[in-house]
Amino acid sequence: MNLLEVTDLRSGYDGIPVVAGLSLKVHERESVGILGHNGMGKTTLLRTLIGLLPATSGEIRFQGASIGHDPPHRRARAGIGYVPQGRGIFPGLTVRDNLRFAAVAVGRSGNLASILGEFPRLAALLDRPGGALSGGEQQLLAIARALIQEPKIVLLDEPTEGIQPSIIEDIIDLLKSLRRRRGLTILLVEQNIDFIKALSDRVLLIQKGTIVREFATNGISDAAAMGDFGDVAG
Repeated sequence: MNLLEVTDLRSGYDGIPVVAGLSLKVHERESVGILGHNGMGKTTLLRTLIGLLPATSGEIRFQGASIGHDPPHRRARAGIGYVPQGRGIFPGLTVRDNLRFAAVAVGRSGNLASILGEFPRLAALLDRPGGALSGGEQQLLAIARALIQEPKIVLLDEPTEGIQPSIIEDIIDLLKSLRRRRGLTILLVEQNIDFIKALSDRVLLIQKGTIVREFATNGISDAAAMGDFGDVAG
């Protein structure tokens, strides 16, 4: 079953097209990676899917319903979680208040104990301001903040950016575990080849705002790891 279906989507900034006729499908409980160079439309795509950026044309369907005109809070309530590039936490709020704010926004204020059971590292940091956390801890908080809303799909934008390798491995293990326990669907934008290979069932290649190729994760060649996305299927 297609949980998310995007057809001929177009969006951009100040009249400049960035996402240019993009189509994709994400099945329920699937993890799909999107790979591409900077400036190819990866972040713009996710911002359009969550509703932070309006689509100029095309269709977005979630669980069979058209959501292309819904505001971001309605898409979140429908079950779309979003972890933006750069984390996007509230640096002046404590970890506890960051989590509570996200939960209350979708009417799930009683989920704090449950999410801390899945993110035990955050339990000792509850009274610490988000801005005082390390980069890896901020990323964990950003993911926890999305998941406390109990989404059916989570959109992850460059989650390894600025994170040390040991924390990246922790995030991989965490997302794999959450996917098994929750039946979580993931749409992942990333340039870290090892990360995208570890988490994705298949990978889509984006160029100039559209999907130009799809391949199995184990088909990513050494050329892709070196940044040559023009020939990624081995």
